[in-house]
Order: sequence, then C-alpha cells, then structure tokens
Amino acid sequence: MSERESKREQFQNNASGGGGKKVAIVALALLVVAGVAGWLLFGPAGAGGVRSVQADNGAVRLKAADFEDGKARFFEYNGRSGPIRFFVVKSTDGVIRAAFDACDVCYREKKGYTQVGDSMICNNCGQSFPTDRVNVVKGGCNPSPLPRQLANGQVIITVAALEQGATYF
Repeated sequence: MSERESKREQFQNNASGGGGKKVAIVALALLVVAGVAGWLLFGPAGAGGVRSVQADNGAVRLKAADFEDGKARFFEYNGRSGPIRFFVVKSTDGVIRAAFDACDVCYREKKGYTQVGDSMICNNCGQSFPTDRVNVVKGGCNPSPLPRQLANGQVIITVAALEQGATYF
C-alpha cells in the first residue's frame, strides 16, 4: 500500500468513526429533554423539595425555627380527596405566613409558586407577590391564604383549614 493510500484509509476510518460523537450528542439532547420535562411536571419547588406532612390531633405542626432564614418551605398533606400542597415562609416583617401552593386564577395548571428573593412568583403567569402580603391580600393570582397559628414554637395548621383548599388540587 502506498503512502497516499495509507493516508486516505486513515481519514476514511476517522470519518466513519464519528458515529460515537453522534450517539453522545443524541444522548445529551435526550437528557436535556428529560430534565426539562421533569421540571415542568414537578415544578421548581421540587428542587428545594416538597416535604410530606401528617396531622396529629387534627393539625399539622411545624417547627417555627425552621423558617427563620426567610426561605419558603413547601409541604404536601394527604387530604381526604388527595394531596394538598402549601408553603410556609417567614416574611421580611418577621411574620410566619402560610398559603396554599395555588391561587384562584391559575390553580387548574397546578404549577404553584417559586420564591425569588422576598417574593413568591406564580409559576404559571409569572406575577410576583411580596412575602409580607401573603395571608393579607387574597383573590386573583395571590397565593390563597391558609390560616395558621403560632404557639409554643410551632406553626399550627388545622386539617379543617387544609381541607378547605382541596378544590385547588
């Protein structure tokens, strides 16, 4: 085999050997699509986690100290008709607030909210709501208020209050 034929064969092998790169690119594209699909299905709240909670003597009890950092925590309670999602956040004015992870307008989309700084953002329409207005302003796309009490270092949310929000989910 001449030197020229040897070089030609070398380049032909390299050209046909690129199939591995194509497989890697396709695999990467599928991974990206799966990640986006997961984000759309489970929402950004899934990144921080949604904690499942249970009631004790007719109420869900959460440690108030867990909210000192001002970050919203998302929870799911298994109600009579299925899961009921809500969040609890300590707002900039120092009040621990609670709301269903849904609103009167966008609840059918089941996308909930994400916290960005001191605001809760509707994952469906993108409207922003300051945390210090949660439980104060209701209706429209505001997070639907969830009554809560603070006693003995605990945030207490009754099962009756949670069940009132079941229609959102």
